[in-house]
Amino acid sequence: MARLLQAPPKFHPSEWHVANKMQCASTESQKSSSERLVAESRRLVDEIEKTTQKTQSSVNKKIEQRLEETKFWKQELDNTLEQLVNETEVLLTFKIRLEKALESCKEPLVISQKCLLNRQRRAGTDLVHDEVEQELVKEAEVLQGVIALLERTLEQTNEQLRLNRSTKYNLEMDVKDKFAALMIDNYCANLTNNTADVRYPDKTVKIEENFVSPEDWLYFSNINVEKADKERNNSMALRVLIDSILSQAVNDMCKQCEMVNIAFRNRAKEVRDAKHKLETLLAVVMEETASQEMNIVALKKAIADKEGPVKVAQTRLEARNHRPGVELCYDAVQYRLTGEVQEITRNIQRLKDTLALAETELKGLRRRQLSLEEEIQIKADTLYIDEVLCMPMRESVCINNF
Repeated sequence: MARLLQAPPKFHPSEWHVANKMQCASTESQKSSSERLVAESRRLVDEIEKTTQKTQSSVNKKIEQRLEETKFWKQELDNTLEQLVNETEVLLTFKIRLEKALESCKEPLVISQKCLLNRQRRAGTDLVHDEVEQELVKEAEVLQGVIALLERTLEQTNEQLRLNRSTKYNLEMDVKDKFAALMIDNYCANLTNNTADVRYPDKTVKIEENFVSPEDWLYFSNINVEKADKERNNSMALRVLIDSILSQAVNDMCKQCEMVNIAFRNRAKEVRDAKHKLETLLAVVMEETASQEMNIVALKKAIADKEGPVKVAQTRLEARNHRPGVELCYDAVQYRLTGEVQEITRNIQRLKDTLALAETELKGLRRRQLSLEEEIQIKADTLYIDEVLCMPMRESVCINNF
């Protein structure tokens, strides 16, 4: 119990002084260390503040540069897009011209084919492969060639329009992305340390797999612009080609149409002249036929007129054959009567022979008349086909500049 109440040990006065000195020294050291840390902290704060401001200023400048670069490329894309849209609209008008030209070629081709078909109805020697038919065949070939060329050009135009629209879509997507990037970078440029909605988003300081390099970014827009320029130049070249094709097609069609019309007019004149000559010949033949018919009538009358004399002569001879005795003499009368009968008989035969020839000639004249009438009718039918069926139909052919 006495040990439990024993007083704690006491320090020596020297120890007390030493302990106080140590406390003072330790406190002074701690104070110096703290002062150095405060000074270092202030220096570090100033250094980091300056660094942060410098870095943020550099970032702001980069954002401004990026904004300017993006604006430049967006403007380039906008200009290229506008030019491509305008070119596509102009090419569309050329497509419409092609379609109208193609439609306009169909009616002349049908008319040309109808003319060829109508002219197959010509008869006899008029069914000839004449200049008109040659020019009509050539016209059909020209029209078919023009139609085939226009169809190929129209297909080429449709393909170019498709390429223009595809390129336009790529430009629009690029412009849209550039606009979105400008909105985002403008938002970033307007952010300050005191902006209300600044925060600590998660997982921002990393490079996404879909990030592209600045070189790829530049290459992408540059390729879009170059492709658009290429398609626009191709479209312009195609328009020049279309204009040339349409102009040449109109010239070829007009030239051939005029050649066919000239051939029709020349052939109609030729057929009309031939018909007139045949009609003149027919009039001559008919006149000669009438003359020959009168000749036959005269010959028949002459033969009939000889029946009286020959009967008289033969009656006289028959009567004188009944003379009696020596009176049955072959005297001058008997001699002359015998000669008369023989003479009249020969003359009648000559008349009959001439009559036979006249009747044969009359048949020939009538056959010639029928042949001429048939040929004149053929010429009339040919003129009807060319002048009534074909030529008026061709007047409806209208070939204008497309």
